[in-house]
This record gives sequence, C-alpha cells and structure tokens, in this order.
Amino acid sequence: MKRYLKRWQAACVMAVAACLLAPATVSAQKRGGVANVAVIGEVPTFDPMASTADLVGVITQHYYETLFTFDSKWEVTPLLAATLPEISADGKQYTIALRSGVTFHNGATMTSKDVVDSLKRWTRVAPRGKQVADNIETIEAIDSSHVRITLKEPYVPLLSLLAFNNAAAVIMPAGTSDAAPKQPIGTGPYTFHEYRPDQYLQLTRFDNYASREEAPNNFGGARHQYLDEIRFVPVPDVNTRIEGALTGQYDYAEVIGAEAVDRIKGQAEPFVLKPAVFYLYVLNTQKGPFANVKLRQAMQAALNMEDTLAVAIGRKEFYSANGALYPEGYVWHTDKGVGGHYNTGDLDKATRLVKENYDGTPIRIIATRQNEINYQVALMASEYLKAVGFKVDLQVMDWATLLGRRANPDLWDIFATSTPYLPDPALMATLSESYPGWWVSPERSATFDAMNREIDPEKRKALWADLQAVIYEQAPFMKIGDLNTLAAKSTKLQGMKPSPWPYFWNAYKE
Repeated sequence: MKRYLKRWQAACVMAVAACLLAPATVSAQKRGGVANVAVIGEVPTFDPMASTADLVGVITQHYYETLFTFDSKWEVTPLLAATLPEISADGKQYTIALRSGVTFHNGATMTSKDVVDSLKRWTRVAPRGKQVADNIETIEAIDSSHVRITLKEPYVPLLSLLAFNNAAAVIMPAGTSDAAPKQPIGTGPYTFHEYRPDQYLQLTRFDNYASREEAPNNFGGARHQYLDEIRFVPVPDVNTRIEGALTGQYDYAEVIGAEAVDRIKGQAEPFVLKPAVFYLYVLNTQKGPFANVKLRQAMQAALNMEDTLAVAIGRKEFYSANGALYPEGYVWHTDKGVGGHYNTGDLDKATRLVKENYDGTPIRIIATRQNEINYQVALMASEYLKAVGFKVDLQVMDWATLLGRRANPDLWDIFATSTPYLPDPALMATLSESYPGWWVSPERSATFDAMNREIDPEKRKALWADLQAVIYEQAPFMKIGDLNTLAAKSTKLQGMKPSPWPYFWNAYKE
C-alpha cells in the first residue's frame, strides 16, 4: 500500500507557479513591519472547516494549521504531524505521530485529544469532512502523541484531503463547539488579534509558534514570522485595489484584471500564477429549473466559452478555452466527454430543449462585481440563456452575501466561481454532494467512489476520465476556461512566491 501511495503522490505533481516578477534586490530577511493585504471583500467566517470559499482558506491558514500540507511538488508533507503516517497493508488504518511541543495560542500544548476532537468536528462540520465521514470507522487516540484513523474501506485521497486548506481539517483545542469560534485559537504563526467589519482583520505574530525545522518548501517546512502584523483589508472595488497597490497603500492586492498588468509594472510587481485556476458555472441541481438535467444540457449547449472568456478576460495570454478539467501537462488530463459538449454554442439544440422542458420560471444568477471576472461571465451566461428562451434574473451582490445565499437551495440557480488545479480530483468541491449545487447521481457516486478506493494510479486516471464524461453528460457544473491570475505586490514585500492561496509567513519588508 505504501508503495502505491508513493507512486500516486509522485503522479500528482502539478505544474504550478510560473511567475512574471520584476528583478528584486537580494537582501537578508528583516523582522518587523506590517503587510497590508487588499482582498475582494469581507471574509464570511473565521472557521475554515465551515467554508469552501478560497478567501477563508487564504486568511485562516495563518492562524490554524492542519496535520499535513503540500510541498513545492504538491506532494503531501507533514505539518503538525511529525511524519507521514504509517498505513496498514490493506489501506484502512492510518497511524499518525504528532509533533511534540506544539502550542496553541491560548498557551495549551497540543495533544492527541485535541486532534481527535478536531477531526471528529471536521467530519460533522466541513463539506470535505462529510465527503469521507461515512467511510470512517473510528478516530481515536492511541496515546498522547499518536492518533489512529480506521476506515471501512480504502480511501486513497485521505491524506490530500487532510492536507487541503479548503474546508480544512484544522486542529483546534478540544471542546470547540460545532458553532464557529468567536475567538479562533489555533497553532499557526500568527494569532487572530482584532476584527473591524469593513475595515480590516488584524493578525499578529505568535511568539511561541513551534515552526518545523526543515527549509521552507511551499506550504511545508519552516514558517518564519518576519512580519509583526498582517492586515487583511476588504476592498470590493478592483480599481481601488489597483490604485492602492500603485500608491503603496497595499503591499499586496489580489484579483487584479489582466488589463492592469502594464499599469502595475514599474510601480509594483505583477504577480502571475500560470496556469492558476479554471472558471466554472455551478448549477443548483437540487431545486428549481436545473433539477431537470435536460435544462442543464440546454444551458451547456447554448454557451460559447471562447467569446465569454474574451469578454471577461480581454487579453488572450491570460486565458484558454479548454474543456478538459485538467489542462495538458497534468497527470489527470483527459479529453474524454468534452467533445460535443464544450464550447458548442449550439443555439438550435438549446432552444429545442428549452421549449420541451422549461416552464418559464426565472433563472436566478447570483454574481458580484467585487471580482469583475465573476460579474462578466455571469452577464454572458445571462445573454446566452435569454437567447434560447430562458427568463433570467441576474442578481448582483457583495461576495459575502453571495457565499451566504448560495448555501440555500431556495435562493439561486447559477453562480460562477473558480478552482485551482488540485493534486487529486477528489478534492474538487463541486464533486461533493454537500457542496452548493448538491449534485447527487448514481453514475457520479459509482465512478467517484471507485476512483477513491482504487490504489493503482493508472486505473485511478481511467476512472477519472469516466467521471469527467459523466460530468459533461449530466452538466451539474460547466467549465468556462483556464485562467492565469494576476495580483499586485509591493517591491518592498519580499520572500513570497505565487500561490493559489497566497501566504505571508516567510515574507518580509525591505
């Protein structure tokens, strides 16, 4: 089993992080200073288990930590765990040794009791925890420094799931209730210090942080706390984020439109992650018109993704109209199911399906202008849907409101979002039955479950190809295209590398 896992982890390398950075002066890391980070809006929760929103993961990873994380090759590496786990020959039992001397922000020492309690909470609260909950036989403490997870049957993506910072299996003090903690207490390099709505979330250095001793390695290895503070500032307007980055008000500004890259050069550093994410439409398959697969297929047929990307992104070098859920160069790349479904712009087929299946109920698209790409792709979908006979209600709101609304199946029919290319398809939030959209299908379950049980990497890839074909046939979500992401970084902020989830440990101010 260990041999297969090693092969599988090696196969999960992602080609991430080709960056366009202006040359910087090399200097020694300095301790001190504040990093002001402009983000697209208010964080909807401070509990990383409870949300799949990337903004939640970006912020909370600084004060909460997981047992495992990902290194620069996107292989699983230990974080709060001392080493990678011992896995039984049948793949059902994971024995995890914990690091000694890890301290929570409240001064308590982390033990196996905290880990067991946190992992059990994760299976109750987190969409990704619920994904594996039914397959967990027990989570138990062997002694104060060892935990054992016993599965009912093998689940190969378990380590990646435990390492992921999205709906994350973070470690909290034992006894944390299922309700979101009002004062988050974790083990991370920074502590939750002050939150002022619409102004900032302030994190401060945790002086008793127990860093790993290895060299920094993406999310793994040492996490140095050079900065005194990190302030996440909600800045909904993209132009305000850009101007703030250019004037030095913000040391880092996320989600900048591709058209701004020339403006940023010289006054700040353009931070480009390539390829970074793919954009997609998510449909409510539980309630409303799109509970009918024929109407989902109608929308899929109507869409012209090439034109949608051209309008939403503008600069061709920042996007690609590619239907495969993993692009070429990734071990999971396959074109199975894509042909005849992606980027067809078949208005005749779409119109026919609408006439045969649609009762006139308005299609509610929820979108935000805090991320202009989100709004533009929603607007394009609205126009295509109206062209084939749908009535459309495009509702524009702030990002936090959108995240809250999408959790209620009575309030929406379509939203757009993005996802990075994850080390394992099992980590895709849209494949979870508890993710907004709530795609439940016998074909999905049979293929997805078989893929997660299979330990042979080649057989897993074949099952993923089958699952991609099911996705295109049933259209619970629709890939728009591949995107490079652009952020603006001050030339004074050093020690950072482009990442799908930017982190500011190891960063310092010159």
